[in-house]
Amino acid sequence: MAVYDNSYSRFVAWTKIVLPLAALGLLSTLFLFARVINTEGALPFANIDVKELARQQRLSEPKFAGITRDGAAIEMAATSAQPSADDPSRVKGADLTALVTYPQGGTFALSAPLGEIDPGTGTAVLSGGVDMETSTGYVIRTSGLSASLEVTSMASHGKVDAKGPLGTLTAGQMDVALNNGRYLLVFKEGVHLVYDPGKGRKRD
Repeated sequence: MAVYDNSYSRFVAWTKIVLPLAALGLLSTLFLFARVINTEGALPFANIDVKELARQQRLSEPKFAGITRDGAAIEMAATSAQPSADDPSRVKGADLTALVTYPQGGTFALSAPLGEIDPGTGTAVLSGGVDMETSTGYVIRTSGLSASLEVTSMASHGKVDAKGPLGTLTAGQMDVALNNGRYLLVFKEGVHLVYDPGKGRKRD
């Protein structure tokens, strides 16, 4: 009986030692596996700045149309547009095109990589290289151009290169304005014209 008691006592004593060690071994195994979990399969959009995405406001293929006080119709379009970071009341656009149609029927067609419309001042600024084509046969190129959306008025930001019915010309400045009921395209500041009489002659 004493032998049985001693054996049982030793068994209990060993159990008190072995079981906690086994438990510690299992826990250490769990932590070991937890450290080597592969995180390469994380969702690809986890690094997106959600706050920045929420701040962005963009319109795809917006269009604008209006009539100036002197009766010219203006149509503008862009591939995209968004508020200006400097002043949210202004709108910046990419790949702008515009068509101005005068009451008498003449037109100005414009295109530019960049543009900005300021409703507060009623102006539009085209930049990045502006191409203009008139119904009177002029094809004009300039670096930038400002236009009024309230009255018929345009002004280049600098030098212009043009081809027209009379030949080719360069000028330091170009303006478009209403004068005595007529819409005039005016070249000024160092105008250089290469006259080609064949361009102004009617052909059969």
